[in-house]
Amino acid sequence: MSVEAATRGGGPGDGTAGDATRYLTFTLNGESYALDIFHITEILEYRNLTVVPMTPDFVRGVINLRGRAVPVIDLAIRFAKGATSIARRTSIIIVHIRGVPGSDDSGAADGRVTGRVTGQGTGQDIGILVDAVSKVEAFTDEDIEPAPAFGAGIRADFISGMAKRDNDFIIVLDIDHVLSLSDMADLATAAIPDGAEENGGGGRATRSS
Repeated sequence: MSVEAATRGGGPGDGTAGDATRYLTFTLNGESYALDIFHITEILEYRNLTVVPMTPDFVRGVINLRGRAVPVIDLAIRFAKGATSIARRTSIIIVHIRGVPGSDDSGAADGRVTGRVTGQGTGQDIGILVDAVSKVEAFTDEDIEPAPAFGAGIRADFISGMAKRDNDFIIVLDIDHVLSLSDMADLATAAIPDGAEENGGGGRATRSS
């Protein structure tokens, strides 16, 4: 199943039989993480990024995604774990965030919505850089334990829970905190410099689980 197909027709928490919610799992610095698939619009193979001056250090650059400038965040830097090393399986997960100050979903004064409209509404697309995408998994509420107060290696407010898988756990990220409104406000205005061309080429690269 492609990520695009998995996200179609549902809202947060909508899932398969047994009230399971679907999550995209991926690896970063040897750890396994998961994101609610509802927030994900597509997955791209790594491509060269255009660096934008005076952005936070966790912003590796922007990509030109079909004519739109999309900032790409290095989750490893965001988690204070150093920068991600680019390798064969390095991927960029595109997530859609609503309500970002200064983003397309703020609308105009006369009530017109000026932003990009997708199946998930309007808002800001953000890319997150990860070591490798794994697969889509379904977890029920019983599969996910509360987030620990400490010991997970990243800030507690970045974690919404710990999903049990076999004899291990997958860290379920709280995307609203990882990509907080205060941090993302500046990114909404990021743009590819005049004259910059899309690097890396290639179109949409939606993967299958």
